[in-house]
Amino acid sequence: MEQFTRRGALALSLGSAAFVMGCGSKFITYRGPEVTRVEVQKSNRAMYLFHHNVLLEPYQVQLGFTAAGPKQFEGDGKTPEGRYHIDRRNPDSSFYLSIGIDYPNNDDRAFAESMGKKPGGDIFIHGWGDKRRGRGDDWTAGCIAVTNREMKMVYAMVRNGTPVDIFA
Repeated sequence: MEQFTRRGALALSLGSAAFVMGCGSKFITYRGPEVTRVEVQKSNRAMYLFHHNVLLEPYQVQLGFTAAGPKQFEGDGKTPEGRYHIDRRNPDSSFYLSIGIDYPNNDDRAFAESMGKKPGGDIFIHGWGDKRRGRGDDWTAGCIAVTNREMKMVYAMVRNGTPVDIFA
């Protein structure tokens, strides 16, 4: 009987550990409508996920530390403006999870080159990472940030190839 009790306790412990680990995972499965477009409105610090013309989820965002105007050059601290697409995913991001935006496009590269500068790159939609942050201040180097909890959902919902429209 004592041996059965130990086995039962061990099985219960292992089962509980598996349940907790599953709940703590940063990866979730999304089974809702396809996100067909992401829209970012810099002026009101908002990001919207759409299925065609139906709003699926709104988010408050933080932007580049120099929020006014479009990103033009490497290191300017601005978030791009225009039409881009999700082109990559980083499950091991320093900012929890991230999905890449294909900035710079051909026009961005041409403009920067005409000014004798580099356009920059590595623009992502990402979480806050492991630092505590408040909602009000822009702090990224040009990226679009949401909380880690929100990024878990965005990462699950948005697929590579999804258009991203970023408006002033």
